[in-house]
Amino acid sequence: MLIRFRFRNFKSFKDEATIDFVASKITEYSEHLITAGKEKCLPVVAVYGANASGKSTVYQAFEYMSEYVINSFKFGGDEDSKKTSDFEYMKPPAFLFESASSKQESLFEVTYTEPNDNSFKLYNYGFTVNSQGITKEWLNRKSKTAKEYKHVFYRNIDSKLDFSGLPVKYQDNLKISLEKEVLISSLGAKLKIPKLKSIRDWFLQNEFADFGDPAESFFLSRMLPSDFVKSKTVQDDIVKFFSSFDNSIKGFNIEKIASTDSEKKEEHYTIDAMHSMIDSEKTASIPLRLESDGTLKMFALYPRLQSVLEQGSVLFVDELNARLHPLLVKNFIQTFLSPESNPNQAQLVFTTHDTWQLATDMLRRDEIWFTQKDSDGVSKLYSLANCEDENGNKIRKDESYEKNYLAGKYEAVPQIVNFDIRLSKKKVGEIDD
Repeated sequence: MLIRFRFRNFKSFKDEATIDFVASKITEYSEHLITAGKEKCLPVVAVYGANASGKSTVYQAFEYMSEYVINSFKFGGDEDSKKTSDFEYMKPPAFLFESASSKQESLFEVTYTEPNDNSFKLYNYGFTVNSQGITKEWLNRKSKTAKEYKHVFYRNIDSKLDFSGLPVKYQDNLKISLEKEVLISSLGAKLKIPKLKSIRDWFLQNEFADFGDPAESFFLSRMLPSDFVKSKTVQDDIVKFFSSFDNSIKGFNIEKIASTDSEKKEEHYTIDAMHSMIDSEKTASIPLRLESDGTLKMFALYPRLQSVLEQGSVLFVDELNARLHPLLVKNFIQTFLSPESNPNQAQLVFTTHDTWQLATDMLRRDEIWFTQKDSDGVSKLYSLANCEDENGNKIRKDESYEKNYLAGKYEAVPQIVNFDIRLSKKKVGEIDD
């Protein structure tokens, strides 16, 4: 379970930003809350804001941290090797609109619990990185009853290495193999050190879906759920999933495409959705690629939703509302809010422009977050639960969140200026001399 995510100096976020999943002391929808040891936490966080205000950057910051943890064991090596070029690709995109910030390190930190850990230990893991490599990295651990964290490992750019919280038998290998671009967590997972592998595995269990990127959205819609081709049970589960918004799909017809290239190991299939007919008990076959954008998006979301619900991990979705009806989005969100459909306490973080969720009293005030960018291009991130009115009072739970948001009471909306498009006075068909 994700308890807290903190980052700094990443794209438009010059200063520190934090998403806190620990529930505030407000009274509405207490049934939403999930438990992590002594902490009551949120299963859902919705991020609102104007275009280019930093909503997607929150998503990208967590994705960046995850990719670095999972892949950085490959980044070290000789200066002329391909491995070094991998780090070139992963250099942090720091805040660029200030000379000092563009040269400073970026910070990423999570506080979390591991799935199926009945002892509810809290882990605090993070690192700072600049254009040269890792400048700091740390892991701390706290038991359910402890007041303070215990140190597991620490390193910094001054070559200080402290592995005192790890078994002695692993320490020499780590010291010999560690390079400046590589995280201890990533290297340790490669060396199969249990405690370090568990960090990598925690990040691997989380899922991402970026529907704000047309290319990735296209790619996601063509990825098949696990065992979809071979398992009739999986296919039936997807039909049941689809029935929540389109009960005309009755099944799938899957055919393998014969490959003419003997060296290619990838298998390709044609998939048709089988629809019920109004004048017959037979079904009509429609290629899945010709289904609506909304159906393809839900097809893309299904394996990620299934994975996080089974593992109790976190699903990050950019532009959840794009091409989906508000009622379908509501149904998707409620999957995470209901203990019956979410027994393993999975979590959802999504960005959206859809204010319908604000108007339906579906979310707690601390589940609603905003991004706002100032005139200097600096983004900030804050919760509705921490907003105040002009008199310094907290936002009441009986306010019209949608109305007040669109009126700019919570900021995080575009500053609209009328378009001034100067049209050419040339007549249609007229050309320059």
